[in-house]
Amino acid sequence: MKLITDSSPQKLRGGYYTPEILADFILSWAFEDGPKGKVLEPSCGDGAFLNSLLKKEDMFDFCFAIELIEEEANKARNLVSENNRIKVKNADFFDELKNNLNNEKFNLIIGNPPYIRYQYLTPEQREIQANILTSNGMKSNKLINAWVSFLVASVQLLDENGKLGMVIPAELLQVAYAEDLRLFLEKNLSKITVITFEELVFPEVQQEVVLLLGEKGTTNETGNKIRLIELIDDTKSYNEVREIAVDYKSVDIKKDKWTKYFLSNPEIQQVIQIKNDPKFMKLKDIADVDIGITTGNNKFFSATKDIVEEYELQNVVLPLIGRSAHAKGIFFTEEDWLENVDKGLPAQLLYFPNTSCEDFSKGEKAYIEYGIENEHNKGYKLGIRKYWYHIPSVYSPDAFLLRRNDTFPKFVLNQIDAVSTDTMHRVRFFEWIDKRKGLLAYYNSITFAFTEMEGRSYGGGVLEVLPGEAENIMIPNINNLDNDTTERLLHLIDETIRNNGNVDEMLDIIDKTVLIDFLGIDEEMVYNFRGIWKKLMNRRRKRKTAKGKENNT
Repeated sequence: MKLITDSSPQKLRGGYYTPEILADFILSWAFEDGPKGKVLEPSCGDGAFLNSLLKKEDMFDFCFAIELIEEEANKARNLVSENNRIKVKNADFFDELKNNLNNEKFNLIIGNPPYIRYQYLTPEQREIQANILTSNGMKSNKLINAWVSFLVASVQLLDENGKLGMVIPAELLQVAYAEDLRLFLEKNLSKITVITFEELVFPEVQQEVVLLLGEKGTTNETGNKIRLIELIDDTKSYNEVREIAVDYKSVDIKKDKWTKYFLSNPEIQQVIQIKNDPKFMKLKDIADVDIGITTGNNKFFSATKDIVEEYELQNVVLPLIGRSAHAKGIFFTEEDWLENVDKGLPAQLLYFPNTSCEDFSKGEKAYIEYGIENEHNKGYKLGIRKYWYHIPSVYSPDAFLLRRNDTFPKFVLNQIDAVSTDTMHRVRFFEWIDKRKGLLAYYNSITFAFTEMEGRSYGGGVLEVLPGEAENIMIPNINNLDNDTTERLLHLIDETIRNNGNVDEMLDIIDKTVLIDFLGIDEEMVYNFRGIWKKLMNRRRKRKTAKGKENNT
């Protein structure tokens, strides 16, 4: 590939080379059922997988390895120079795919495909990779990374009983742009094993990875299978991991996230049961969820009381909820906002008109001039506006949903026409929805479990939920719940959160009142969903603990 040159060579080629222990692990798995004829390594780098392959020299007939970077290809050639069954070619995998490999099939494909972002690809590369995806019924967009096309093309090159072992970004499990890929793999691999790690394999780039071990072959009567195995200790040998008792699950051929496969088979069945239960619906059935305001420069547009008074900006400010700490409970009141203002928090959004500043007040002009002098007007988002100081798409929503949180994202009712930055999502209930019941419907064990399944683990083990993911969260239909009970429970939630109370005790009351008594959900099922929530939350939080250990070494 011919790549643009405005970034580091390592970043551009997406090359973060595989530790020997992982390469050995994949090769041990690959050959557990016997020798392989033809092996392909589509992006061999300096030869990490080839080095492991040399240890299995009696287990394969021939290996074709491809590497884009000439210097790395030469290192790989030198490594295998005494083995005439391994050929290393300095070439672009996709050129080879088009010109030489289109009729080839391999018994085994191994590797660590490059993680190259869309913007670093040439138009030709984008077209080639888009064709690979669209020809397999997948969408192509600017979010898709080169490793996705590598993986799809590799699966296509497997023979009817072939095996594939690759180091893949953990994004595979949960990001929206990989949903078509998950569906493709579910349909084209009869067995899938995904191995995850508590600690980062590539800590220098904070890139969380997984091992994808896939097998083609005849689908049995119960359909294709998948299992996820999490390693606490990444020094385990393949034989030790093979002894870990993690059952395969039947693949649910959908675009769902694979996070659910960390659950047991009975737990997965209960998840499916709730999804099909008419007593539940998705958040998008009662509301639209949109990202918060993208100011382009929160430091400039989020103002403190002192800034507003110094520049006399009272006529161009809106009450702002800028972060989780600004929302004390589940109601954002005027009292909450004024307390934030008095504390000196940046709790006011500067909303200048979409006009020339010639008619602005003296103070408003002075603040805009201050912004220019300190280069607050720089940046892509500001540069594409007609007037850089005017923020588009500003409106006051019915509620806010926190984008990131450690335990669960707060869902907060907006009681003072406040606005939010993009740390909060904006929620607008449909006009026929009782907003207070819509708020209450979020706070229960089943919905918290679905929030974990729909969200993703962000850096340091934080839960991140994006708007499209939030809209897919399952909530109970409590439209007919009486108002007195609604208000009593909302007060309980608000008091618990404001006072850092015991969330489990709060959920005990809500689950019993709403899920068990009102909706008639089986008590054991509700208890199980509390366990699902805790299981997924604790797994995610381990990333934070592991990162802390790493930073202390």
